[in-house]
Amino acid sequence: MTDFIIHFFICNLLISGMIGILFLLKKIWKSRLTSRTQYNLWFLPLCLMAVPFLPVRSDRIFSWFMDFNDRTAPFNNTVAAADTFTSPETASGWMNDFTVSVSSRIPSVVGTILFGIWIIGILAMILLVLRSSLSLYRIKKSALPLQNHEVRKLYKSCLEELHITRAIPIYSTAFLKSPVITGWIRPRIYLPIRLITDYEPEKIRYMLLHELQHYRHKDNLSNALFLAAQIFYWFNPLIWLAARAMRNDREVACDSAVLNMLHADSYQDYGYTLINFAEKISLSPFPFSSSLGGTIKQLEQRIRNIAAYKKPSSSKRLQSMVLFAFTAALFVGITPVLSSYAAADDQYQWDTSGERISELDLSDYFEQYDGSFVLYNLTGDQWSIYNMDMAATRTAPNSTYKVYDALFALEEGIITPDQSLLAWDHKDYPFDAWEQDQTLQTAMSGSVNWYFETLDNQMGRETIQSYIRRVGYGNETIGSDISSYWLESALKISPVEQVELLNAFYHNTFGFDPENIQAVKDSLRLSSSPAGTLYGKTGTGNVDGQDISGWFIGFAETPENTYFFATNIQSENNAAGSSAAEITLSILSDLNLWHIG
Repeated sequence: MTDFIIHFFICNLLISGMIGILFLLKKIWKSRLTSRTQYNLWFLPLCLMAVPFLPVRSDRIFSWFMDFNDRTAPFNNTVAAADTFTSPETASGWMNDFTVSVSSRIPSVVGTILFGIWIIGILAMILLVLRSSLSLYRIKKSALPLQNHEVRKLYKSCLEELHITRAIPIYSTAFLKSPVITGWIRPRIYLPIRLITDYEPEKIRYMLLHELQHYRHKDNLSNALFLAAQIFYWFNPLIWLAARAMRNDREVACDSAVLNMLHADSYQDYGYTLINFAEKISLSPFPFSSSLGGTIKQLEQRIRNIAAYKKPSSSKRLQSMVLFAFTAALFVGITPVLSSYAAADDQYQWDTSGERISELDLSDYFEQYDGSFVLYNLTGDQWSIYNMDMAATRTAPNSTYKVYDALFALEEGIITPDQSLLAWDHKDYPFDAWEQDQTLQTAMSGSVNWYFETLDNQMGRETIQSYIRRVGYGNETIGSDISSYWLESALKISPVEQVELLNAFYHNTFGFDPENIQAVKDSLRLSSSPAGTLYGKTGTGNVDGQDISGWFIGFAETPENTYFFATNIQSENNAAGSSAAEITLSILSDLNLWHIG
């Protein structure tokens, strides 16, 4: 909840910026765009507004946009380096966690309050819409089918002129000042009785053509979509400004569509129709309907457009298409940035077609934890999964990422399999095991943060990002701060992806130096016997002194088979990597896959 509302408000900043850019582009290109294109451009920010609520992230081909993710998100929790001290020579001490905690920057209560305010605003907006709906319902109940024979005949002629075959009911009412078309599933047209009384055939025809153009272009549907946007973005004044501009452009586009049907000699009469009825017509009281009316300022703009109207040339239509395509590409480009902020739980879109998957009930092992267990049987090409939803949910890897951090540094030659010693800088660290010179073996077993931070600093952000994309690590997002991107921050990965990557690492599908793969593999060795060898790495996320996320990933080699596994547990407290490891070993033992002495 807290993460979502923070991400959502950040999305608002980006969406607001894009709306500002759209206003600017529309002003610059106004003379080159047709009226219909001016209106259609508003569907681009409308689509953008839907992105934060989509359950999936944009395709990885846009991943370079994701670099922006952590630069503008100062609200992420800063968490502990919660790691496991691993002794390759013994099977008894490697589950001890070293955890350092710092306070989160944004208390969860703040996010909860903001979320509550947002929901209250949505409910208030829904009540306003319901009130308008009730008013419309009363008008529907009091309205009568149009009885005026001449107007009905004229209406039928307009339907034929626009090649509309659907029978759209038309009613008369004393409770409206301007013609209105409502409903996009069951559309209806309502004409004010006072306008019918002052019957002037040509002017009535113009009004009917105008309302029917709204029907042809499904404007009531676009009204409903923008109304939904205003409900969810009720607090954003730029969204309201955009909605008002959209409705004005919609009326101008509708006017242009009518004028395009008329002879040039009739343009003036159409404009006079708006002027003559300026005192009678008004803005529709229903946000989900389309009407001939509007504010006086809007009417002035429409009349100016009518006075200057010329049927668009083929050249202008082509320019409009090109400029629309350019603007659309600009909005598509920003979509991955919004998508990366969209939800706290970033789901991995796992293609399970062709996979052999069995779901396990392991709830007794997890007890007080929300957790998932993923196992891949290499020889049998079989997946066994507990809690499929959580197995595909991305979360911070914490110290499990060090498996690949070490591999990248080896590939860059910063360390080598034979020479991986880094000198301790004699700074004070929270654990004695960290205050000494470290090799890859000791740094991995002790999860020595400063060792891997030194490797990252020497590689640099661009190199790290390149390798992460090369291996396809989770959401492939590291942000700008390379000192903590894997600690409950920008970088996230799901248990399923952890297992897929371990399989790729094991078979070196990355195309890395085999000696480097073996060096990392050696550093992960936890236990070895004639029965087989166990490799693994734990990781723990600690926020405000509480262990909130625990990982244990690895693989077990036996003479007959290799099993890859990943376990993640989450809770408000006591969810450490050591607990995840204990759960994993119990499961493997009960499945008769691995027994540790």
